[in-house]
Amino acid sequence: MANTLPQAAELQQRLQERLAPSQLQVIDESAAHAGHVGAGDAGFGTHFRVRIASALFTGQTRVAKHRLVYDALQDFVDRGVHALAIEIL
Repeated sequence: MANTLPQAAELQQRLQERLAPSQLQVIDESAAHAGHVGAGDAGFGTHFRVRIASALFTGQTRVAKHRLVYDALQDFVDRGVHALAIEIL
Protein backbone atom coordinates (compact mmCIF):
# COMPACT_ATOMS: atom_id res chain seq x y z
CA MET A 1 0.00 0.00 0.00
CA ALA A 2 2.89 2.42 0.70
CA ASN A 3 3.65 2.86 -3.00
CA THR A 4 0.09 4.10 -3.63
CA LEU A 5 0.00 6.54 -0.73
CA PRO A 6 -0.29 10.14 -1.91
CA GLN A 7 2.18 12.92 -1.36
CA ALA A 8 1.29 16.39 -0.09
CA ALA A 9 1.95 17.84 -3.56
CA GLU A 10 -0.78 15.63 -5.05
CA LEU A 11 -3.34 16.81 -2.52
CA GLN A 12 -2.26 20.40 -3.07
CA GLN A 13 -2.64 20.11 -6.84
CA ARG A 14 -6.11 18.58 -6.50
CA LEU A 15 -7.26 21.33 -4.15
CA GLN A 16 -5.87 23.98 -6.51
CA GLU A 17 -7.82 22.46 -9.39
CA ARG A 18 -11.11 21.94 -7.57
CA LEU A 19 -11.34 24.81 -5.09
CA ALA A 20 -9.13 27.58 -6.58
CA PRO A 21 -7.89 28.61 -3.13
CA SER A 22 -6.50 32.05 -2.39
CA GLN A 23 -4.39 30.45 0.36
CA LEU A 24 -3.34 26.83 0.61
CA GLN A 25 -0.90 24.79 2.64
CA VAL A 26 -0.84 20.99 2.74
CA ILE A 27 1.35 19.48 5.44
CA ASP A 28 2.24 15.80 5.63
CA GLU A 29 2.13 14.94 9.33
CA SER A 30 2.43 11.20 8.75
CA ALA A 31 5.89 10.78 10.27
CA ALA A 32 4.50 11.92 13.61
CA HIS A 33 2.00 9.06 13.45
CA ALA A 34 4.32 6.17 12.54
CA GLY A 35 3.19 3.08 14.41
CA HIS A 36 -0.27 4.58 14.96
CA VAL A 37 -3.29 2.59 13.77
CA GLY A 38 -4.00 3.66 10.20
CA ALA A 39 -0.46 4.87 9.49
CA GLY A 40 1.29 3.42 6.47
CA ASP A 41 4.21 1.02 6.73
CA ALA A 42 6.72 3.87 6.48
CA GLY A 43 4.50 6.37 8.28
CA PHE A 44 4.13 8.57 5.20
CA GLY A 45 1.15 9.66 3.17
CA THR A 46 -1.50 8.82 5.74
CA HIS A 47 -1.99 11.95 7.86
CA PHE A 48 -2.32 15.42 6.36
CA ARG A 49 -3.21 18.91 7.56
CA VAL A 50 -4.86 21.28 5.05
CA ARG A 51 -4.97 25.02 5.66
CA ILE A 52 -7.15 26.62 3.01
CA ALA A 53 -9.10 29.74 2.04
CA SER A 54 -11.32 29.87 -1.04
CA ALA A 55 -14.00 32.13 -2.45
CA LEU A 56 -16.07 28.96 -2.85
CA PHE A 57 -16.46 28.92 0.93
CA THR A 58 -18.31 32.25 1.00
CA GLY A 59 -21.73 31.84 2.57
CA GLN A 60 -21.12 28.16 3.38
CA THR A 61 -21.44 26.61 6.82
CA ARG A 62 -18.36 25.17 8.46
CA VAL A 63 -19.60 21.66 7.67
CA ALA A 64 -20.21 22.55 4.02
CA LYS A 65 -16.70 24.01 3.70
CA HIS A 66 -15.18 20.83 5.13
CA ARG A 67 -17.37 18.73 2.83
CA LEU A 68 -16.00 20.58 -0.21
CA VAL A 69 -12.47 19.72 0.88
CA TYR A 70 -13.32 16.08 1.67
CA ASP A 71 -15.15 15.66 -1.63
CA ALA A 72 -12.16 17.02 -3.55
CA LEU A 73 -9.82 14.57 -1.80
CA GLN A 74 -12.05 11.47 -1.53
CA ASP A 75 -10.00 9.32 -3.90
CA PHE A 76 -6.91 10.00 -1.76
CA VAL A 77 -8.83 8.70 1.26
CA ASP A 78 -9.63 5.63 -0.83
CA ARG A 79 -5.88 5.28 -1.48
CA GLY A 80 -4.99 5.22 2.20
CA VAL A 81 -5.17 8.71 3.71
CA HIS A 82 -6.24 7.91 7.25
CA ALA A 83 -6.57 11.38 8.77
CA LEU A 84 -7.25 14.78 7.30
CA ALA A 85 -7.17 17.86 9.55
CA ILE A 86 -8.83 20.84 7.87
CA GLU A 87 -8.25 24.43 8.91
CA ILE A 88 -10.45 26.92 7.07
CA LEU A 89 -8.67 30.28 6.90
